[in-house]
Amino acid sequence: MTIRSDTKREGKRSGLALHAVTLVAFLAAASAPTPLYPLYQAAWGFSAFTITVVFAVYAGALLLSLLFFGSLSSHLGRRPVILLALGLAMLAMGLFLLAQGSAWLVAARLVQGSATALAATALAAALLDIDHKAGATINSLAPMIGMGVGALGSGLLAQVAPAPLHFVYALLLIVFLIQLVLSARSPETAPSLSAGTWSPRPRIDVPPSARRAFLRVSPINIATWALGGFFLSLMPSLIRDISGGAVPWLGGGAVAALTFAGTVAIVAYRNTTASTALAAGGAALALGTAVILGGVYLRSPTVLMAGALTSGIGFGAGFLGAMRGITANVRAEDRAALMSAFYFESYLANALPAMIAGYAAQHIGLFATATLFGAVIIALALLSLVLGAISPCPRAAEQAA
Repeated sequence: MTIRSDTKREGKRSGLALHAVTLVAFLAAASAPTPLYPLYQAAWGFSAFTITVVFAVYAGALLLSLLFFGSLSSHLGRRPVILLALGLAMLAMGLFLLAQGSAWLVAARLVQGSATALAATALAAALLDIDHKAGATINSLAPMIGMGVGALGSGLLAQVAPAPLHFVYALLLIVFLIQLVLSARSPETAPSLSAGTWSPRPRIDVPPSARRAFLRVSPINIATWALGGFFLSLMPSLIRDISGGAVPWLGGGAVAALTFAGTVAIVAYRNTTASTALAAGGAALALGTAVILGGVYLRSPTVLMAGALTSGIGFGAGFLGAMRGITANVRAEDRAALMSAFYFESYLANALPAMIAGYAAQHIGLFATATLFGAVIIALALLSLVLGAISPCPRAAEQAA
């Protein structure tokens, strides 16, 4: 009996570890191009708006894939969808390696967006299948760790490694190949599959048990992902203007400051209620964004980094609270559809404001755009605090979190 129990626990740990590493790898790959954008600009001579187009293409492909294929793993199983996503990710890395201009970047990001959408929903559902509480925490940590490692690692490699526009993609290609082999040998995690016949039609489904919580967490979820989109698209250009030079690691460092602080916040708040995490997230996000704006107008990368760290605490705590709040009372067969809806909202907030900001930067400048963007983030964070006071997350969800 003891041996069987130990074997079961070991299988659970190894499954969580495998899917966690795979999810982190996808999100690291998503942020890896960010610190390279100034280098691409210098090499190929395109504008800041082109950068946001490349970024938005990724998010657009991700959103469409979530809309049409987000619940696919509830019908086919988690493992087949994860394997498909890994294959597409390897194709995207190949396109980055062959890139000769912005059109190649668009193609690579198009494929990468589709791969990430399939991976995000299937891996998130698989982690929840294995262990609900640990899975929710890992799902909250993975975007922080992945985006931070990808951006900072890519920026550092661009400084010290040969072939700065290629090395990181070759490394990621190897990582995805290893995860493909390991995932092919892993067991299926879905305890049951949806009975209905699947067809590729647009669908966004928030189960009734999660709808109130979904609406409650939307303001802070939109705010955190919109801020993340700004960091991943225009922050390197803003830092370059502030610091007076193109330093790839600074752009990646800003993203890493945001996401690694988010990781610390998730660990710190992992045993609190969803409402507590959401309240801490809203307060830190509003304060941190105000400090970022101070750094912009003082032309101080140091102050801006301090704001990124503070905002990161809000990012992590808010995202953890949102994830805990919406997933607590959801049946296994509804998890993929719910995560599809959640990530659809997240990446829509990630892409659309960033693209609007890129367009605005062409007409009113980066500083004015950053000011307007920051004001909206602060307003959404404060709205989340008000909603928390008026309508906290349901009691049952908090207990289950």
